[in-house]
Amino acid sequence: MKEPIDRRQFLGVVAAATATATTATATASAVSQGAAGEPQSHGLAPTTGGPAGASARQPSPYLTDAGAFVDVSRGRPKPYRLRGEALVKARLTADTWRLEVVGDESSRVGHPCRLEDGTALDLASLQKLGETHGVRFLKAMQCNNIPAPLGQGLWEGVPLREVIRRVGRVWNVRRVYYWGFHNNDPAQIFQSSLSYARAMENPPWEPPAILAYRLNGKPIPLERGGPVRMVVPWAHGFKSIKWLQRIVLTNDYRANDTYALQNNDPDSYLKTAAYIGWGEIRFKAGAPIVAEGMAMSGWSGLKRVEYWLRRVSPGAEGLKDDDPAWTSAVWHPCTIMEPPDDWSAVLPANVPAREVWGFDPETGRPRSWPLPFSMVSWSLRAPGLEAGSYELRVRAVDLNGFAQPEPRPYPKAGMNQVPMRTLVVSA
Repeated sequence: MKEPIDRRQFLGVVAAATATATTATATASAVSQGAAGEPQSHGLAPTTGGPAGASARQPSPYLTDAGAFVDVSRGRPKPYRLRGEALVKARLTADTWRLEVVGDESSRVGHPCRLEDGTALDLASLQKLGETHGVRFLKAMQCNNIPAPLGQGLWEGVPLREVIRRVGRVWNVRRVYYWGFHNNDPAQIFQSSLSYARAMENPPWEPPAILAYRLNGKPIPLERGGPVRMVVPWAHGFKSIKWLQRIVLTNDYRANDTYALQNNDPDSYLKTAAYIGWGEIRFKAGAPIVAEGMAMSGWSGLKRVEYWLRRVSPGAEGLKDDDPAWTSAVWHPCTIMEPPDDWSAVLPANVPAREVWGFDPETGRPRSWPLPFSMVSWSLRAPGLEAGSYELRVRAVDLNGFAQPEPRPYPKAGMNQVPMRTLVVSA
């Protein structure tokens, strides 16, 4: 009998879970049958459903191993597949990485950092800046168009504002454009942007956008966008550009994001949402039902997770958005996992909790829970059911009282449909 998820378990199967959840054409099936009265616990998805080897990587709770994130990289070839001299020419090694920070024809900066005159920022200088301005925070990566997170890490780097300040006084700047290496092919460039105000200032209850060079206490590997990538904690992954190499300050007020050009909301914040996996699960009649999953604490925070069990006829059509059943649904509370008592067993050995954003520097405890823009696990235990087919739905409720998919139900700003999983209860 598998027990509900506890504080020593969390993201060991996140890569497998999200890979399964995002492959609708290859819906996985997890079957667990026990004697009547024995709870059968089902998580997000079978641990065999993800990338090769991903299910075996279980580093520590809350942190997805760098190699176990679900990969959505672009490029022909993908930059992390370059080797040898090609990596050096691409400036994708620790020794050759350089960052340009310049203005365009619409703006002006006092002291631009450029390749041609040797003033571009190198990794050693960025890390030196991190000794006085460095920031660490937990953040889950999620694609705007994929209905589950890709993994969660402890990201470390220098706030974007501190890098911009290195160029001195600026004139006529309204937006910050940035992009990374994509084979020196304009057709492959993946780019993003922030307003100058958002880049330079963040409210104290949100971590800043950073130029990250460490993931889970180690250098960011090429596969995850190293040596340096942008990490924008409140945003979907398309803002967190990999292989970062160029920042341009502009007076253009328009977003230049590749995702904006593909009909997405370029300034969408992470949505508060709960997740379960795909597939059919079987139970014995009368056996308590134990299920578990993850929830994202998005821009509006997370108040609770709740579930709804609905009996259906075998082969019944899906529930439409305007079906009256939604208004009469009875939702029951799930249990959200409490924060660990000992964060030293969670974080990398060289990272004290009191030095992580969102933790009290005196006690080393989270100032709020769940932490903003990170994931937390939930579990439920429901009474046994009669034989038949059922639909299990879960949803998150944010701190404003909006239940998923509200307050932003439209997918241009990120996918957050109420997830459903089919349960078959046999006699």
